[in-house]
Amino acid sequence: MESYEVSVEGLEYRYDKIKAVNNISFKVKKGEIFSFLGPNGAGKTTTINVLTTLLPIQVGKVSISGYDLRNQPDEIRKSIGIVFQNETLDWNLTVRETLEFHGRLYGIAKRTRKKRIDELIEITELKEKENEFVKNLSGGMKRRLEIARGLLTRPKVLFLDEPTIGLDPNSRIRIWSYIKKVNKEGVTIFLTTHYMDEADHLSNRICIIDKGKIIANGSSESLKHSLGMDVIYLKTNQNEMASQLIEEMEELKKLRKTSSELIISVEDGPKTVPKLIEKIRNNGIEIKSINLKKPSLDDVFIQYTGRHLKEEQEKTISNN
Repeated sequence: MESYEVSVEGLEYRYDKIKAVNNISFKVKKGEIFSFLGPNGAGKTTTINVLTTLLPIQVGKVSISGYDLRNQPDEIRKSIGIVFQNETLDWNLTVRETLEFHGRLYGIAKRTRKKRIDELIEITELKEKENEFVKNLSGGMKRRLEIARGLLTRPKVLFLDEPTIGLDPNSRIRIWSYIKKVNKEGVTIFLTTHYMDEADHLSNRICIIDKGKIIANGSSESLKHSLGMDVIYLKTNQNEMASQLIEEMEELKKLRKTSSELIISVEDGPKTVPKLIEKIRNNGIEIKSINLKKPSLDDVFIQYTGRHLKEEQEKTISNN
């Protein structure tokens, strides 16, 4: 019988008239890395805030480490660690002082506290910076310190809300390494992210969430395999006319349109591409670009929403 560290049934959360989380249900197996993948505003952070007792549960049933969220929130707080999306460090403390303060706050005995702090400083490679003030650390170092702080209480579940947001590629890869290292020690990881590569690289299972609803759930490979097709991305100078020609092709399984390109699903991409190019060019249409790919998590997102997850990220960046 499988053991679940987190169980969620029919969870809903409203901000006045806005339903941020809409009747979602899922389970997280003990010892796995579980990712919530979706664009900003999808309901990821609201969900994690409810699960970590930062927001009150309104509708639904939640169990974490065997404790009921509605009736045993204090026990849940003792069982979890949290790394927030926004930095929550005191810049006027050193690395060691930050961990020391957190350990005292949670009533960890002095000898145990020192042993754990020493171990975590080594694991997160902050030994050379242990007496450095937080304000002098790089963004990646601050994130590693926050992960160390979240692990100090030896949680059964570590919640990571967008753990690598705003970091450079090298720092992101190092954080991924620490997350995997922590997981190998037996800690269940609950991760929220809008980065497809992050979810793909780290996760045992992925829940794709959009507009407060779970639209797909499974391993990265199973989600991509569920599409069962090669994907051709086509840009032309006349996409509407090109789409009409493509719909005539017997090889076509599915055609999707975005604001800038046509996304064509076929059984055999290598055989279809030459035929497609010939048909388009014979009708006087200019091909700006054509790419053949195996299905990605972005394709899964498109399959269920009709939108690119990348486009949603770009919208968020431009709005900010």
